[in-house]
Amino acid sequence: MPSSTLVRPLIGLVLLLAAATTMAAEWNVAELMRTLAQTKEGRASFVEKKYIGIVDKPLVSSGELAFTSPDRLEKRTIKPVPESLVLEGDSLTIEQADRRRLKVRLQDYPEVAAFVESIRGTLAGDRLALERAYTLELTGSVDKWQLVLTPMHAQMAKLITRIRISGALGEVRTISFEQADGDRSDMAITKVLAK
Repeated sequence: MPSSTLVRPLIGLVLLLAAATTMAAEWNVAELMRTLAQTKEGRASFVEKKYIGIVDKPLVSSGELAFTSPDRLEKRTIKPVPESLVLEGDSLTIEQADRRRLKVRLQDYPEVAAFVESIRGTLAGDRLALERAYTLELTGSVDKWQLVLTPMHAQMAKLITRIRISGALGEVRTISFEQADGDRSDMAITKVLAK
């Protein structure tokens, strides 16, 4: 019969393995959305590389992102040219370096709305919003996951073939857009810690 000094660590190890197996078995789209929905606001820096067929090198931009649940998303590009995109509710405001300002309602542009909802819906953990426009496929684990969004509607599929969003726990770390014409963009996101 094994000594109690050996049994206790073995029991602890068995319980730890059982808990890890249960967590892995429960990791699914619903659990990811629940985890993402817990973040009510956040700030991050980004570096985006756009790969365009007619250009030899990727176009690189960088700046800041801010999200406030459930529907405010800001993308402020600092380099190479300042630009601001502010999404609030159904309204998208674009402000360019030359002070030109454009305000549009997303309901007037359904393809743009579906594209925007891929990011906002993911950050908010809003599965229903995502499933209105995409099929969802989750791979990986809680520590390293990837969510692939594939457009369900033909009009959207003419623009975007898939969106890949990856992260860890409730943190989005990369977003990649694969366009139907072969171009793509990859955005690396680094969370900015609160002061």
